[in-house]
Amino acid sequence: MKKTGKSTFFIVTILILLFTITSVLGVDKLYADRTDTYVKGVDDIRLGIDIKGGVDVTFAPAGDYDANTDQLDAATAIIKTRLTSLGITDNEVYSDEKSDRIIVRFPWQVGESDFNPEAAVKELGEMAELTFRKGTDSDTDEDGNIIPTGELVLKGDDVASAQAQYIPDENGEYEYVVALELNSEGSSKFAEATGELAGSSTPISIWMDNTMISAPTVKNTITGGRATISGSFDQDSAKRLADQINSGALPFKMETKSFKTISPTMGEGSLDAILLAAAIAFVFIAIYMMILYRLPGFVAVIALIGQIAGSLAAITGWFSFMNGSTLTIPGIAGIILAVGMGVDANIITGERIKEEIKTGKSLDAAIKIAYKRAFSAILDGNITNVIIAVILMGAFGVPDSFFSKILNKTIFFAFGATAEGVVYSFGFTLLVGVVCNFIFGVFASRLMVTSLSKFKCFRNRKLYGGDEK
Repeated sequence: MKKTGKSTFFIVTILILLFTITSVLGVDKLYADRTDTYVKGVDDIRLGIDIKGGVDVTFAPAGDYDANTDQLDAATAIIKTRLTSLGITDNEVYSDEKSDRIIVRFPWQVGESDFNPEAAVKELGEMAELTFRKGTDSDTDEDGNIIPTGELVLKGDDVASAQAQYIPDENGEYEYVVALELNSEGSSKFAEATGELAGSSTPISIWMDNTMISAPTVKNTITGGRATISGSFDQDSAKRLADQINSGALPFKMETKSFKTISPTMGEGSLDAILLAAAIAFVFIAIYMMILYRLPGFVAVIALIGQIAGSLAAITGWFSFMNGSTLTIPGIAGIILAVGMGVDANIITGERIKEEIKTGKSLDAAIKIAYKRAFSAILDGNITNVIIAVILMGAFGVPDSFFSKILNKTIFFAFGATAEGVVYSFGFTLLVGVVCNFIFGVFASRLMVTSLSKFKCFRNRKLYGGDEK
């Protein structure tokens, strides 16, 4: 294994600072009157109902449709999944079997200023049904609503997966589209329809309920089970449609019966107070760590900044492999608790370095042995938090999430699944914080301290809590 060099400290520090800046500020690019967001910052974090309030909406089967218990349960699970795919983890979804109603509560969108509950409901896709039809023919009902009349080709449950992509069109100009992968039955239907319409002027129109979103012409028979929805998409709208499709096909069409606003239980003032208190506490902790542990304490402060940035990045959806999350007051508590564990980890390591130096070991040996021996204690302290976080996310998360599937089969099978966003938010930020603690508080700290110890000016043992030799 290559030894840690002098430049390692600067490389790790620069990477942490760049990560922190992008996590806080995000990365945007302005095109005329359009802004493309590549990395979301803290201003894009969705605040929970307890901080900002939200919407209470009631859905029911459209028309006179009478849904049975299994259908209501399926629809409820799909709505929960759809909310999570949109990064709305602070939500309440439950069904009323007697009245065939599904009640959903979720927080306002980022930057909401009008607080219009009717507009907020549209974020869920209005429980729309996806259909592919031959041609663009439509009619109107008694209320003047458009009704597609073209022959049905595909429905939402014929789609295996959907993904937003940024690809060039026929003219070489890039555009956002939604790429679909069909299941075996859908692939067969689509191949038959495209074979019939290939080369003709009749398109295959794509509808979300009674709204046609695209009508591409068919040039060739498509047999690969793949299709593309094109239209006036931007990055967010393309991803939103893909998420709605991936969340599953509803067993019946639903419509909004009522909606109302929910007042915040604690208010944005509480958020400001918590953030101010956290900032003051961090300053005092930083001073305390640098006075007590000197150089390792200074490194610990940098590591803690990286850990906090990692938690924020996970909430905003900075990492491409995971969705973002809604920030609630308990979620902030999870971040603070994880930071506390990070401080403990650096204290344990700092004390070990001081002890090893006082036993007469060389500086290099003291640092190496201290990190090695401190790791087991840090691991033991953090693994309990990981277990707690996993249980909370499994018990109070979306029913088809990874942790829920495991725990509901082994532990919670007798109680049924539930979803309580504020509890899930606490578990999420706690788990992310513990993971970031290992990345920044253990591994990055070790690299930085070891690197600094290579400089002659930092070889003084007093800088590490020992006596000068």
